[in-house]
Amino acid sequence: MATLSTAQRLVVKIGSALLVDKQTGAFRGDWLRSIAEDIARIRARGTDVILVSSGSIALGRGILKLPATTLPLEQSQAAAAVGQIRLAREWEDALVPHGITTAQVLVTLEDSADRRRYLNQRATMETLLGFGVVPIVNENDTIATDEIRYGDNDRLAAQVAVTVGADQLILLSDVDGFYSANPSEDPSAHRYEVIDSITPEIEAMAGDAGSGLSKGGMKTKLLAAKTATAAGCAMAITEGSVLHPLMALEAGANATWFTSRLDPHAARKRWIASMKPCGEVTLDAGAAQAMADGRSLLPVGVIAAHGSFGRGDPVVIRDPQGATLGQGLSRYTAEETRLIVGRHSWEIEEALGYPGRAVLIHRDDMAL
Repeated sequence: MATLSTAQRLVVKIGSALLVDKQTGAFRGDWLRSIAEDIARIRARGTDVILVSSGSIALGRGILKLPATTLPLEQSQAAAAVGQIRLAREWEDALVPHGITTAQVLVTLEDSADRRRYLNQRATMETLLGFGVVPIVNENDTIATDEIRYGDNDRLAAQVAVTVGADQLILLSDVDGFYSANPSEDPSAHRYEVIDSITPEIEAMAGDAGSGLSKGGMKTKLLAAKTATAAGCAMAITEGSVLHPLMALEAGANATWFTSRLDPHAARKRWIASMKPCGEVTLDAGAAQAMADGRSLLPVGVIAAHGSFGRGDPVVIRDPQGATLGQGLSRYTAEETRLIVGRHSWEIEEALGYPGRAVLIHRDDMAL
């Protein structure tokens, strides 16, 4: 079974109720500082950490003195715009004493639905993590409407975990795990320690989306678990309101772990290999050997490109004799690829007329 101490890349979802007191609307500074200490300890052992943090609307509501009722869309978006600045500042102030640099990443549902934007987001996140930065991710509530939003940060956190190839996702909740029924209504309800498979019986226990103990209910947490575990990421639901909630989980606090039999990298490779290709690229001998050595594909190693593909589309990778080496997601369109075939990285801007990425297909985006 997964344990927090073994995580290599960790995504932590934090709901607004953990950051903002429901009764007073005040920011829970002590709690934030305690989880910042947790994050610093986890990162000190070499684990990448990504935070999916709610709270912008709740904070903006208080700053703008809006009522504690359902807000019209325009007021909700205005509250998000005001609150997001405060939220980012609070996270920065909490983590900078530990020598941790933070970055704000705002996303919408379209960023994962559109493959090109998905790859751009993935590349940016990988670069940030490479610099040792802790990304603070939130839905872009300033522009999102019901038609283009995730609607809850459980789903968003799962998608972020898939995007960055995390091996663990922690949902800090107002309940200490997944129960057979709502424990506040059914005294006989029991908590599951481990769930290896999300069966129809498990789904039935979650009830409707609005019947859970937190926003979106347990139904959305199961949907998040399905998304995460299918991509090789184990997921835990645990009580988040206590001080040092991550260290509490590591010390054995109540939780439910959803396991995955896949490695996140293997799951991603399987997904890429299963896609229908839109074109193909042929490599020279040197590039073919570089692929075998686990390197990314650079334009200089390509001798031909065929088909009609866009950025983010899957293409077949062939050796000089035409044999199939594998498949990968292109970071350039077919037209752009043909313009930069055989060119070095410093020649790309001249060939295209605008700056481009050095890599045609990143090694993380190919299945050989």
